[in-house]
Amino acid sequence: MSFKIIKKSKRSSVRLGEIKTKHGIIKTPCFMPIATCGSVKSLDSIEMKKIGARIILGNTYHLYLRPSDKLIKKLGGLHRFMNWSGPILTDSGGYQVFSLAKMRKISEEGAEFKSHIDGSSHLLTPEKSIEIQQNLGSDIIMVLDECAPYPASKKYIKESLELTTRWAERCKIYFDKKNKALGKNKSLLFGIVQGGIYKNFREESAKQLVKIGFNGYAIGGVSVGESSKKMFQVVDWTIPFLPEDKPRYLMGVGKPEEIVDAVSRGIDMFDCVIPTRNARHGTIYKFKSKSENFSPCRNLPKGTPTSSRFYEIIHITNEKFKNDKKPIDKNCGCFTCQNYSRAYLRHLFVSGELLALRLASIHNIYFYLEMMKRIRKSV
Repeated sequence: MSFKIIKKSKRSSVRLGEIKTKHGIIKTPCFMPIATCGSVKSLDSIEMKKIGARIILGNTYHLYLRPSDKLIKKLGGLHRFMNWSGPILTDSGGYQVFSLAKMRKISEEGAEFKSHIDGSSHLLTPEKSIEIQQNLGSDIIMVLDECAPYPASKKYIKESLELTTRWAERCKIYFDKKNKALGKNKSLLFGIVQGGIYKNFREESAKQLVKIGFNGYAIGGVSVGESSKKMFQVVDWTIPFLPEDKPRYLMGVGKPEEIVDAVSRGIDMFDCVIPTRNARHGTIYKFKSKSENFSPCRNLPKGTPTSSRFYEIIHITNEKFKNDKKPIDKNCGCFTCQNYSRAYLRHLFVSGELLALRLASIHNIYFYLEMMKRIRKSV
């Protein structure tokens, strides 16, 4: 299991790479559709593979609470449980503890919380988070971190990042110990840089994690309410202190233009609920007709707004699509565009048909995956 850089862009910091895992190779830059509870909402694993997904993201918090990591392990692991043969990345569960739990208490030991499902009490320690992810059979495991809120005081952020570092070190020790007992390393372990919107804290966090040593590094604590400008400041502050030969993962981002701008800065991996969440509300992404051969990263200096250049948004429930015989995008290769009209998709949404959610989600995920393919091709 390893990461190698295949090629670098001469126009920006875009990297073309490959992450080798036990369940296959991930070509980067890549986008990971989110399968929170073991499924990408409204879609099955076979459809995900057909539209080009190569890696998906599962959620430790949700799968631990229901149906439980131990049951999933007993049934052959998450890959077999959901019939997905490709790589899986699982997050640590930390963000959900801090955002969903009814009550929570953070201590040196870990995060004590009450389930949002039934109110039962749980303690998620760094070691427990790794154990759950190993039970799930994850290919890429994330360390437990505290995702600090925005805004937060400098004092809180400093204490939070120092706690995250200590938790990360415990995760690494436990991860290595379990791998030694198994006789081989079956997964990759990623550290998560924290530090809020403070340059010196981001540098400090990155240096501490690199000293511990991980297979990859994520930038966490973004997309939590700060502006896009501040988010990219964090990215620019952090990247110089991350190893060149390790994958870089920007967690929870984002809009198509944000992904393009982050890729131009040297980010390799992304995940976000936007394509499926927006699809369920009738918001559809479409490449502009004149952008068929347009590479989003070509000739774009850092910070260049790209949304107006290569894509547009269709609100499919609008009345103007009632008699529209055209597909969402005539040049799109997804199942939705090849078989159904805008008028039909609008009808499904207006009628409250569940098929609307599936068809819109197929198209939006295909759009995101195609966007990443174009970026890779441009390099």
